[in-house]
Amino acid sequence: MFRRREKPSLFKRCCNLLWPRMGWSRTGNYWAHRVSRLPGSVYSIAAGFACGAAVSFTPFVGLHILLGGLCAWLMRANIIASIIGTAVGNPWTFPFIWLWIYNFGVWLGFGTSGYHEHDLDFAALFGNAKQAALKFDLTFLSDTVWPIFGPMLLGSIPTAIVTWFLFYYAIKHIIETYRHSRLERAKHKHVNTDISIKSPIEYNDE
Repeated sequence: MFRRREKPSLFKRCCNLLWPRMGWSRTGNYWAHRVSRLPGSVYSIAAGFACGAAVSFTPFVGLHILLGGLCAWLMRANIIASIIGTAVGNPWTFPFIWLWIYNFGVWLGFGTSGYHEHDLDFAALFGNAKQAALKFDLTFLSDTVWPIFGPMLLGSIPTAIVTWFLFYYAIKHIIETYRHSRLERAKHKHVNTDISIKSPIEYNDE
C-alpha cells in the first residue's frame, strides 16, 4: 500500500547514496529515529550498531555486513542494528578510513611499503585483490596486496576497538533520550485524555 509505484533506478539509488535527496541533516535524523525504534534492549541495539560501525574500519571490503552480523551475534546484540551500522563505511568515508588505517598501521611498526599517499589507489587494490584471490595468484597477493593490506589490517584493530566504544555510548545516549522523550509524550497524552473525558458533573463534584 505504502510502497512507491515506480521503483527508483539503480542510477538514482547510487546518486541518493552519494548525496541524499533529503539532505545530510534530515537523513541523519531519519536513521537515528529508525535505530531508536528497533526492538530490543538499549544494550542490544547500541552494541549491534557499534559492531557494524567498527567493522567498517577494517579493510575487509565486501564482508562488512557479514562480519558485523557475526560480531553482533557473538555479543548477543541486534544484528539488524549492526547492518545499519555498516553504513558508517560508505563512498564518502572509505577514502579517509583507508588512508587513516594504512598510515596508522605503518606508524605502529608494520614497516613502510615504499608507497606514497598519492600513489595509493585503494579501490583498484581491492578490486585486483579479489581477482587475484579467485585466481589463487599468491605472488600478486604477497608482493603487491599484502604490503598495503598488512598495515591497514594492523591499523584497523585498535581503530575498530575505539570506534566500537565511541558509537556504543553515542547510540546508547540517543536511544535512551529518544525512549525517555517518547515515554514522557505518552504520559502527557494520557493525562490530557483523562482530563478531556471527564464530564462537567465530575468537575463540579471535585
